[in-house]
Amino acid sequence: MPNNLEVSFNSPQCGWMSIGFAGETEEFHTTTAHAPHERALPELLKILTALLDTNSAENEFTLCWNRNPEEFDFRFVRDGENLRLEIYQYPSDERRDAERELVFAHDGTTADVCRAFAETFKQLYEDKDTDEFEFNWRQPFPFAEFEKFTKALTAK
Repeated sequence: MPNNLEVSFNSPQCGWMSIGFAGETEEFHTTTAHAPHERALPELLKILTALLDTNSAENEFTLCWNRNPEEFDFRFVRDGENLRLEIYQYPSDERRDAERELVFAHDGTTADVCRAFAETFKQLYEDKDTDEFEFNWRQPFPFAEFEKFTKALTAK
């Protein structure tokens, strides 16, 4: 199964970041906010690192993120070497399942999906000083989580 997932997190501006996902047949682009889910980036890196751990019994993870007032769930479901990424959008922070909409889904291998995320995090890391990441995202770059994720991916 070829990796046809592309992930893009653009340079943050004034506490907002444009993100995008492109698969073989669909695309999804939106903006996200640094708050109230202030740990979205470090939590995403922790999830990706955990997905690479084949000894872990946990196979499903959900990351909450927002655009304000809209909210998103990034759902990762691992099945052996395969991984399904689903992004659900809620119209408000009330997060009612009946109102959520699946806005993007992708199936691939865990390693390929993690490599797609690694590319965009690597770019954020390389541009962090030029883009004044901490000032523009209103929080520091998640160095420790990025390092752990990079090590886990390199070990694959």
